[in-house]
This record gives sequence, structure tokens and C-alpha cells, in this order.
Amino acid sequence: MDTPSPPRSVPPGAEAHASRAAAAWRDRLGLLLESTGEGVYGIDTEGLCTFINRAGARLLGYEPHEVLGRNMHDLAHHTHTDGRAYPVDECPIYNAFRAGVPCRIDSEVLWRRDGQPFAAEYSSYPILDGTRVLGAVVTFVDITERRDQQTALQQAHDALEARVAERTQALSLALGQLRDLQAHIEHVREQERTRIAREIHDELGSLLVGLKMDVSWLEKRVREQPALLCKCQDMRGLIDRAVGNVGRLITDLRPSILDHQGLWATLEWQLQDFIEASELACDWAIDIAPGLKAPEGPLATAVFRIFQELLSNVARHAHATQVQVRISATASDLTLRVKDNGRGAPPSAFERPDAWGVMGMRERAGHFGGWLHIDSQPGGGTQVILSMPLYQAGVHSRLPQERTA
Repeated sequence: MDTPSPPRSVPPGAEAHASRAAAAWRDRLGLLLESTGEGVYGIDTEGLCTFINRAGARLLGYEPHEVLGRNMHDLAHHTHTDGRAYPVDECPIYNAFRAGVPCRIDSEVLWRRDGQPFAAEYSSYPILDGTRVLGAVVTFVDITERRDQQTALQQAHDALEARVAERTQALSLALGQLRDLQAHIEHVREQERTRIAREIHDELGSLLVGLKMDVSWLEKRVREQPALLCKCQDMRGLIDRAVGNVGRLITDLRPSILDHQGLWATLEWQLQDFIEASELACDWAIDIAPGLKAPEGPLATAVFRIFQELLSNVARHAHATQVQVRISATASDLTLRVKDNGRGAPPSAFERPDAWGVMGMRERAGHFGGWLHIDSQPGGGTQVILSMPLYQAGVHSRLPQERTA
């Protein structure tokens, strides 16, 4: 027979020491649980409460001993916020020990003893012994005040958004009215220019022609008097200069070619006039879709004035030696591109509040649904692109062919 091994000797007092150590740890754990302001409780695999700290019991309206051994789902988590029953199978707390899945939820409520719910944030973590789940530890806190603050913040945000939307709508309406007013002013200005040009042509032009005829009549009668003849010739020279100045004034006010020959011819005429006046090397081309009728009325005037301003800016500010101009039109849109090799400018220069010329061109284009893009850098020249919608498909007219100089 085998001789049984003698029992292992236990040092005197070891069991008492271990018992005291375990009690000390339990006391420390209890102090830790009681020191936190959050509710903490444990449940076994049946969902029954195994421990709860004083803060947690107080949040639920109980004393700790009244909660121990009770089903926590039935006690405090039995109903949704809207009053629907909360099946235990759907409870995330129970999933912590059934499936070993931790969770953190802040969109539900817990129920107090008096039947009143409170917004709660809770976390549930499984208690494991190796791979075996023994239960779960749940921490929870009342977030009613935080939820109220979030609600108040959201309401304030919504109110602010509503005010911003209201102000934005009012500003958009005011901007639209301002653009309509600007367009009306430009229309009235063009009408006034046309009227003044017509009156200058009819009244002053007629007077100058009459004076020239009278001087010619005098010249025929003073041929034998050299001094008077010379004076008459000087007077005729002055009248010729006045006629030329009047013609330039009329053209500047309202070029008659725009009314009589249309926009395409006017753009070409303006470009040729610019080339002669500036003496810049100019590479230009006009490409108009076959059968496309030139726009008329305010749109034609707006395109012409913008083109006039673009060429004027090149002459006055660019300090360029070369300029490239491309004009193209299809049934849907018209595009003007003016590019120079001048000194250029930083992009901010075209966004300044006092950049009236650029602002005016953009407003003219914007009123008709068009846009103006400026690409410029110091020392790198400037390119300006104007795009204007036309929507004139199916309209036919005689058009100039593409020309390149």
C-alpha cells in the first residue's frame, strides 16, 4: 500500500492573515465605491444585484439594502423613454454578461422609485473568471442637466441659424434689388448717353456744318484779300477740328455702330480702335458660330461696355507690350478673353472695396447671369475672362468670318 503523503504544514497565523488581507481589500473596495459620485452596481448572470454603492442607490431612490438581490432591469430599466416596454433580451446591460460585450449608452433613461425617469449615461462591463462570465459591473450617472444644457444649446443654435437664414435672405433680397437698381441706372445712363449723342449730332453738328459752309462762302469772296483769306482758312481748320472732336464725343457716348451693325461688328471696331490708339502688338481672333444672331439691347450694351473697360485697363494700367484677345460665341454663351504681358497685380488688388472698375464689370455680367474671372500675379501679366449666357439657338443672321491679325 502506498503511504499517504503527510499534510503540508501551514505556518501559524497564515489563514488569519489572509482573512485580514481579504477584509482589508474589501474595505478598500467599499471605500472606493462609496467615494465616487457615480452609481455603481454589480449583477450576476440572472440580473440580480450583488452590490451597489450609496450614490447609485440614492440616484434610484432607494437605500442600498433595498436593492440587493433584486432584478435591476425590472427595477430601473424596464421601460423606454416613450413608454414602450423594454424587453430584457434587448437590454445592452444584459448583453455585457450574456455575450461578454461591453457597452456605453447615453440615449436612454433609468427609472426612480417614484416612477419618474431621468436621462442616464451608463456603461456595462462583463465580470470574467478566465473565460467564464460571472456577471457585470454597471456604472451610471444622471445626465439630465447635461441633456438640458445640450437642448438649450441646440435651441440657441437653431434660433441663431434661423436668424442667420433670415438675415441672409434679407441680404440676398437687398442685393438683388441693388443689382436691379444698378442695372436700371445703367440702362437710364445708356439712354441718356444716346439722347445726348443724338442732340450733339443734330444740333451742334448741324451748326458746325453751317459754319463750315459759311466760311467756304466767304473764302470765295475774299480771294483778292490775302489776310482775310488766310483767316477764313484758319477758321475752317478750327471748324474741322471741332467736327472731329464732336464725332469722338458722340462715339464715346454711344457708338452708332452698335445700333446699326450689331455687337459683333462693334467689338471688332472697338478692338481696331484700341490697337491704333495703344500701338500694342495684338494677337486677336473672333470666332462666331455660323448663323448666330448678335444679342441686342441691354445685354449687347453690357458686353460692349465690359470689353471697352477691359481694353481701357490694359492701356492705362498694364504697362504691357503685347495683348491677346479672343472672342468666341456659340448658341449658349459668349466668351471674351483679354490677356496681356504687363506688370500684373496680386489677386487682392481686384477685391478691394475701391476697385470700382472691376466691381462694375462684375455687376454688369452678374445681372445677365454671367461671370468675370481675373487671373493675375505681380510681374506675370493679367488674364480676364468674361462669360455671358446667350440662349439664342436657332436664330440666323449674316456674321463676320473669323479673322486673325
